[in-house]
Amino acid sequence: MQLVLDTEQRQLRSTVRKLLADHNDVRSVVDGGERYDRALWQRLAGELGLTGLVVPEEQGGAGAGHVERCVVLEELGRALAPVPFFASAVLAVDALMALGDTEFLPALASGEKIGAVAFEGVTASERDGGWVLDGQAPFVLSGDVAELFVVYTASGWFVVTGDVHRTPLTTLDSTRGQAKLEFSATPASRVDTADPAAVLDRVRDLASVALAAEQVGGIAKVLETTVEYAKVRVQFGRAIGSYQAVKHALADLYSTSERAESLLRHAAWAADHDPDALPLAAAATQAFTGPAYFQAAATGLQLHGGIGYTWEHDAHLYYKRAKSSELLFGGQDVQLARLADRLEESRR
Repeated sequence: MQLVLDTEQRQLRSTVRKLLADHNDVRSVVDGGERYDRALWQRLAGELGLTGLVVPEEQGGAGAGHVERCVVLEELGRALAPVPFFASAVLAVDALMALGDTEFLPALASGEKIGAVAFEGVTASERDGGWVLDGQAPFVLSGDVAELFVVYTASGWFVVTGDVHRTPLTTLDSTRGQAKLEFSATPASRVDTADPAAVLDRVRDLASVALAAEQVGGIAKVLETTVEYAKVRVQFGRAIGSYQAVKHALADLYSTSERAESLLRHAAWAADHDPDALPLAAAATQAFTGPAYFQAAATGLQLHGGIGYTWEHDAHLYYKRAKSSELLFGGQDVQLARLADRLEESRR
C-alpha cells in the first residue's frame, strides 16, 4: 500500500498547482456567467495532457494510474477550477474503459471532445435495426458543454454523439456546470458488455475516489486559508488564532485533513493495484470525506467571520462546492448504507 506520494507524483502536483495559480480564474466564470474556463481547459488538456492520464498510451493517453489522476483532482478541487475534468476525464473515460470501447477514448484523452455520463432517467428501444433513447436525465455533470454522452439504461450502455436537447441548470455550486438532458428517439450506439451493472459499479467506485480527491484538496485549501486568516485577524488586541476555541477548531480541521488524505491514498492505490479492495475502500473514503469537507468548509466560513459571508470572498464558494459534492452521489445516509453493503460483501 502506498500512502505517501513519490517524487514524480509530487512534481506533478507542483506543476498542476503552478498552472492553476497562474491561469485559474474561477471568478471570471462565476461572475461572468461562463459555463467553464475554456483557456484553462486547453492548458490542462493540450499543454499537460492531463485529460488522458489513465488512458493507455496506445489510445492517446499517458498510461498513468489513478493515484496520479487523484493528485491532479486534488489540485483542481483545491483551486475550484471551473473545468469539465470530472465529467469528461473521470466519468466518461472510466465508463468507456470499463466497457472496453476505445473508439472515442483518443478524443477524450486529448481534450478534443468533452464527455458526460447520464446514469438515470433514460430508456432504450430498438427501432429500424438500430437503437434510440427516450427520457430525461437530470443533473448531468457538464451536460451543458459535453459533445459526447455515455448513457446507462436498463438495456445496457449507449454512446450518443449527435445533438441532444439540453437545459443548463442553476445549481448551488456555480463552479461546476450541470444540465438536464432530454432524449426523444435519439439515435445511439449500444456498447456490448457481459455485465452492464458491474460496469456501473466500477464507474461509481472510481468516481467516489475521484470526488474524494477533489474534496481532500478543498479541505486542505480551507485549512490553509483559515490558518492564515487566524494569524492576521485581530480581535480585542490579539490575533484570533491565539484564542483556545479557535486553536481547537483549527486542530480539528488539521486532523480531518490528515484522515481524509490517508483514506484517499489507500483508495487510489487500490484502484491501481487491488481491484477487489476498491469497492470497500471507495465507499469508506466517500462516506468520510463528503461530510468532512462540508464541516471543514462550514468551520472555515465561521472562523472568517463577517468577511467570509461576503460575495467577494471565496469562502462561500468552498462551502457551496462542499455541500454539492457531498450530495453528488447521495448524502451521508446513502454513503453509509453503501459502506455497510460493502462491509457485508467483504465478509462473505
